[in-house]
Amino acid sequence: MSRKCVLVADDDNLVLQQVDRFLTSRGYRVECADTGEPVIARLKDADKPSLLLLDLMMPRVSGLEILEEMERRKDRVPTVVLSGVDQVSTVVKAVRLGASDYLVKPIDEDHLERAVQNALDEPTPGEDPCVDFIGKEGEILSRSERMLRIKHVAAQVADTDVPVLILGESGVGKEVLARYIHSCSERRAQPFVKVNCAALPVDLLESELFGYERGAFTGAMRDRPGKFELAGKGTILLDEIGEMSPYLQAKLLHVLQDGEYMRLGGSKPAYAEARVLAATNQRLEEAVSQGKFREDLYFRLNVVRLEIIPLRERPEDIQPLSGYFFEKYRIKYQRPARSLPADAMAALERYSWPGNVRQLENVIKRFVILPDQDMAMADLVETPTSEPVASVTASATASTASSSLKKVSAEAAERVEKELVLRTLQEVNWNRKQAARELSISYKALLNKLRRWKIGAKTAATSS
Repeated sequence: MSRKCVLVADDDNLVLQQVDRFLTSRGYRVECADTGEPVIARLKDADKPSLLLLDLMMPRVSGLEILEEMERRKDRVPTVVLSGVDQVSTVVKAVRLGASDYLVKPIDEDHLERAVQNALDEPTPGEDPCVDFIGKEGEILSRSERMLRIKHVAAQVADTDVPVLILGESGVGKEVLARYIHSCSERRAQPFVKVNCAALPVDLLESELFGYERGAFTGAMRDRPGKFELAGKGTILLDEIGEMSPYLQAKLLHVLQDGEYMRLGGSKPAYAEARVLAATNQRLEEAVSQGKFREDLYFRLNVVRLEIIPLRERPEDIQPLSGYFFEKYRIKYQRPARSLPADAMAALERYSWPGNVRQLENVIKRFVILPDQDMAMADLVETPTSEPVASVTASATASTASSSLKKVSAEAAERVEKELVLRTLQEVNWNRKQAARELSISYKALLNKLRRWKIGAKTAATSS
């Protein structure tokens, strides 16, 4: 599998050496440039880099000029900008020109790795982000009338400024729908900024949303803009809004009511111009009745409500979605052209998909990677619900059979998972963080699996 290419542009040779050494050790292919001209030339190649790390203050051709050139040509590459300590306003302009994140020099390598991973996980500008039910060039992949109605309403409200509350189970495509609303709106040329409200503790989430000023707390050595500031006149998605603390709910309500917020440590109000979308898999009405979610904030967010139905209630979408993901990963992993076998498709259509579209995508990805169809589809075995039986003996037998089937299914799934992990690790030369990204799991989860299986690079090498 070819390694992803990162183009690093900076006129500081020490920065180039640090980033080159670090990203190479993480399995990336790195190209370096110390001026802007070769960057612009490189971005015109048919085989563009996967990511651009771009210094804002290079001589002759600045980072901002490179971003403006990509904007004019409507041909962007995911970009993380590198800035000095006192360049907050320039960073904000860079994000509004399409940069997905920024890093302040001197570069912290943990921050660098996280920014690179996040940027590579974002949909590539120019590609349709709505893979759940919209294909390339607007092709409709959904055959569900209910989903098409949701899409129609989303398109109708896209150009309004009212908040939209997007509901649905995990994996149904709430972020996908949010990106579709943004792409259909007049704000489409402005940033789309996502904040996961469940991923950070209260104090970090507050600074993530609203930013902070130098000296606001221990370790705040410089000003940092928050996500509302970076979103500008674009769209901000508050994902997992049901996990937000009551304290931050009150601050968010103030933003929605008055359009104002205060940076941590700040003395002057800032103004929020971004359109707010919120998503959750929780039943907010129940959270309100239990006192866990502010009623006034709920009514502010619930101006337009879109609830995405689970995949099991739209089985007609399994075939087009499977075909889309199959072709996507066949190309990504450079597999020979073929199609999903009829018996594999039948198995996909019989399954109930508790993990929704995300689970379907992962199964198709595994099917593309693994040569053994039975192994790839092993976790689609479901225990059928038994009919009530009169005899205690029959009931016990059914229980034992059910237990045995669950055990066999679990063991088969474990074998498939182990083989997929090993194959992926081998393809990325045992770069565990890159493997975790390819497998769509957290780095910690991958380490736990390897410990459970007692697998290390040396163990795998001796056993192969």
